[in-house]
Amino acid sequence: MKILFLHPNFPAQFRHLAAALAQNPVNQVVFGTNREQGELPGVQKLLYQVSREPAAETHRYVRSLEKAVLHGQGVYRALQPLQAQGFYPDVVYAHVGWGPGLFIKDIFPKTRYLGYFEWFYHAHGSDSDFDPADPLDADTEASIRIKNAPILQDLYACDRGLTPTLWQWQQFPLEFRTKLTILHDGIDTDYFQPQPGAKLVLPRLGLDLSQVDELVTYVARGMEPYRGFPQFMETVALLQQRRPRCHAVVVGEDRVAYGKPLPPGESYKDKMLQALDLDLSRLHFTGWLAYDEYLQVLQASSAHVYLTRPFVLSWSMLEAMAAGCLVVASSTQPVQEYIQHGENGWLVDFFSPAAIAQQVETVLNHPEAMQPLRQAARRTIQTRIDLKTQIQNHLHWLLEKP
Repeated sequence: MKILFLHPNFPAQFRHLAAALAQNPVNQVVFGTNREQGELPGVQKLLYQVSREPAAETHRYVRSLEKAVLHGQGVYRALQPLQAQGFYPDVVYAHVGWGPGLFIKDIFPKTRYLGYFEWFYHAHGSDSDFDPADPLDADTEASIRIKNAPILQDLYACDRGLTPTLWQWQQFPLEFRTKLTILHDGIDTDYFQPQPGAKLVLPRLGLDLSQVDELVTYVARGMEPYRGFPQFMETVALLQQRRPRCHAVVVGEDRVAYGKPLPPGESYKDKMLQALDLDLSRLHFTGWLAYDEYLQVLQASSAHVYLTRPFVLSWSMLEAMAAGCLVVASSTQPVQEYIQHGENGWLVDFFSPAAIAQQVETVLNHPEAMQPLRQAARRTIQTRIDLKTQIQNHLHWLLEKP
């Protein structure tokens, strides 16, 4: 069977699935991507180029659509030589929204086109209007509607689609939901597992917290309001006032991955450091971490704080649960799909650093009493979305003919 994956990044969400398919010698696995770095055994990379960025004079509502078209155009051009050599995929599986699969049905009209659908944008009822301090204006509402244009094209063109969680599935228009299967990528619970008594030592960073007994952890791609970074920093300030031995570790880059960026030269990290009275000797920013370093952070965590607007659920929360973390998380819809308050973690008000700090203190004060919750958190991931099971479910879904 010939399978073509499409994603601007490599290997992204398709890492395990592409590798599993490539292990079977009867399969030819090609991965179209914009990213030169990285390789997967048995997977042929097909690099495509984007001819330019969206034009400055393009209306700002449709710049994301123009960018998606440019990606789709780049993929089309990169596939033409392969097509001339006789390559015709049985299945094309594309990450939707970026645009790489927009013209697949034009170059390969008989192929089965599958889409990985992460999010459908709404001005109201999910992430965009969640924060009362950040109200929407009419201009922003209009731009959010148009942002769905490339996603709608793929919803129409695809034969079937997949979305990782029920919450994400519920964002898509009712008339398209029958096309979409809810199936999470899976968490490698053999890798993400607890290590009792673990302490955090990261030699590459010169970070040695081996003498620290109270370690509060936070992980996100960026430092931004979408993932509750300002609230977490306020929580740290409160904890530092009350607990002189408490340290906090922030994993992530000083950038905005989701939501509105600040003006050039400004960052939410700098804003919070300037606004709060913090003991920087007990607050550690690691930046980006290699996977083994990231795992050590989770394994050493006394309490792991995860905050999010009603948006795409981060893998990091699920990986933290698999690693046996005691997760203190925002009581928002994507989180509630996996965490039940007092059973396998704790849910708190996203907007209340005082409530977050109080719950973290309860965790720190009663480590033994928290063990059943840690075990239940890991069990939740093992039972519901263990990678070995999910890979088989994905293979079945991908290879299933209509």
